Amino acid sequence: MADSRRKGANGELEIAHILNDMGIPAHRGYVQFKQSDLIGIAGIHPEIKRVEKLNIHEAMKQAVAEAEKRKDGRPTVFHRRNRTEWLVTMRLEDWVELYKGWKDGKRE
Repeated sequence: MADSRRKGANGELEIAHILNDMGIPAHRGYVQFKQSDLIGIAGIHPEIKRVEKLNIHEAMKQAVAEAEKRKDGRPTVFHRRNRTEWLVTMRLEDWVELYKGWKDGKRE
């Protein structure tokens, strides 16, 4: 269990560093303050999963529940296994809304 939490925390730090290098000022949230896994991505509620086996539907269910509770953006799962690239998964309706905003020149 502790190893799983450590791996999750490392994943959160890893993706924060990657996003920072890309010009997105994201940083890891604080569990003790009941914050999201990652803070600083406007309009997105990120759920970070760095696991070898992922039930993406359960991960999205968790992201949806937390996004609704925190009201901090569209539920999005950032996920990867060891020695693989990061992937991002969102619900289709959320992606369409983001796309419409980009297409119209608006950013959320």
